[in-house]
Amino acid sequence: MFDSKSFLIAMAALSAASAAYGVDVKQIDPPHWWTGMKDSSLQLQVHGKDIRDAQFSVDYPGVSIDSVARLNGSPNWQYIYLNISPDTKPGEMTLEWKEGKKKIKRKYELLPRRPQKGAQGFSAADVLYLIMPDRFADGDTTNNVVESMRHKAKVDRNNPNMRHGGDMAGIMNHLDYIDSLGVTAVWVNPVLENDMPGEGGSYHGYATTDYYRIDPRFGTNEEYTVMIDSLHVRGIKTVMDMIFNHSGSAHPWIDDLPSSDWLNFNGDYHQTNYRLSTLTDPYSSDYDKKISVDGWFVKEMPDLNQKNPHLMKYLTQNSIWWIEESQIDGIRMDTYPYADEKAMAGWIDAVLKEYPGFNIVGECWFGDVAGVGRWQGGAPLSKANGDTHLPTVMDFPLMIKSADLAPFTADTDPWNGLNKIYDHLALDYVYSDPLKVLRFLDNHDTERVIQNDIDSLDHWKQAITLLLTAPGIPQIYYGTELLMSGTRKGGDGMVRKDVPGGFPGDKTNAFTKEGRTKLQNEAYDYISAVNKWREGSKAAAEGKMKHFMPDNGLYVYERRAGDDSFIVVMNGRDKENEVDMSRYAEIIPEGKVYRDVVTGEIIELRPSGSKNRVFTPRETRILQSIK
Repeated sequence: MFDSKSFLIAMAALSAASAAYGVDVKQIDPPHWWTGMKDSSLQLQVHGKDIRDAQFSVDYPGVSIDSVARLNGSPNWQYIYLNISPDTKPGEMTLEWKEGKKKIKRKYELLPRRPQKGAQGFSAADVLYLIMPDRFADGDTTNNVVESMRHKAKVDRNNPNMRHGGDMAGIMNHLDYIDSLGVTAVWVNPVLENDMPGEGGSYHGYATTDYYRIDPRFGTNEEYTVMIDSLHVRGIKTVMDMIFNHSGSAHPWIDDLPSSDWLNFNGDYHQTNYRLSTLTDPYSSDYDKKISVDGWFVKEMPDLNQKNPHLMKYLTQNSIWWIEESQIDGIRMDTYPYADEKAMAGWIDAVLKEYPGFNIVGECWFGDVAGVGRWQGGAPLSKANGDTHLPTVMDFPLMIKSADLAPFTADTDPWNGLNKIYDHLALDYVYSDPLKVLRFLDNHDTERVIQNDIDSLDHWKQAITLLLTAPGIPQIYYGTELLMSGTRKGGDGMVRKDVPGGFPGDKTNAFTKEGRTKLQNEAYDYISAVNKWREGSKAAAEGKMKHFMPDNGLYVYERRAGDDSFIVVMNGRDKENEVDMSRYAEIIPEGKVYRDVVTGEIIELRPSGSKNRVFTPRETRILQSIK
């Protein structure tokens, strides 16, 4: 006689056994770790079929299990928390999972820490050079299309919004060029895997699909480390671009969420309103704030929920892994205010605890100084909201004012031209430390500071001079030294053009003096000369500033640190300008001589017995005080 109850029990047992034998471990993040870290905790994210409920064990001296988190989402994720005692020796652990009769074992390395060459941080003593790797140079054409990737984006250099083939090998091939420019740090746009669908294939790098893997179209993890080591040999630091606010929609998390709250809005697409003013607005509604912070940047970039402690531990640990593994010196964090403020402050604390000399700059895109200043740790507006702890912020208002060289082309009157720069710097009081403000004229997300080709450097030199001599950390966008121009009217790709000579088939090679025009060489040489002087200037790195209103057409300021000082003079008029120099007596004594840091000329700004001095149209001088 058929026993339905027994049959159901047997089928359930068979089903359970089948499920058990289906358990697997596909990937463990991070792929390895180190002994001797200041934080003794280690999270292992385990991804594999039905792994969530498997029983975990490890038997290794000095390593114990704190907890195993089995979240309420997909059964294919497990989060293990280990304690690693300070006296734990490097070696290979055996991790074991049991489910029914099945056992799974995986080896996991605990490595000795590398001698620390990175984590140097970056400061106002540095000049950052921003590179978008896909558009800089293609040093290895064999990785332009990688067959093992799910989405094989084509390389089409005729389309500004598609992948062009640049890679880390291309950067390596032009280290001499970067070095000779005199920069001391390189900020590289994101290089982690972006295995995204679509023709463009997320060439820009801001849609991460694997947080522990360099995109193979840029190179390998090992090649990334070699590049950083090679830069360090030349005295050049590396700043890594990271994104905690969102991932790419093709990340394994997205269609197989570890928990119901892994993404904001429980995984439902709600686009942000892009109105960061809601975060500083004292009258803002809770609704508008939530849409701003929790809304998705775009549909292809799902918004991660940093309030989830397991996710935030994963992201925090990932950044520490890259610092230790590749020896990066700093992090630029994308879309900083769009992430959860308290969680990000905790992340900064964790990084700086492990690497006290490190620096982090957050992208806080506000059109006004108060908006930016509110995000710098220690600033009055930041403290009022619990303090962000963020060391460095980006001067977006300066970029906006400098669009198309506007302040440097308009004739100076009390309300125009260089007065706009004066008024801008006069607001530095909102920052806790103006020397930790990243100053820039343009970057990969903005219009080029030159929107149309120019035939003279008179105005351009004033913009570059300000960038490299004002208080703060200067950042130069690749191609600025080659007078690259462009606007975003044809898409972002129009401000992310290829460097001529970096790609097979290029007819000119701007990486060489012979391949540049006369004007390009003049621009390159100007930046190089100022950067190389700047590297040894204590006044540029930490000097206090005193400036004078340019109400006579002349903008004059001094930077001073102890006995080291320099004067910057800019004629804001396109004609000769005769100026009474006695006004500047408090910083320019009569008869004092200076050396022009670019030309080497000896200059006397206030000749003895003479009150006035005539400046040529748009004359620009950086004058080192001669003791």
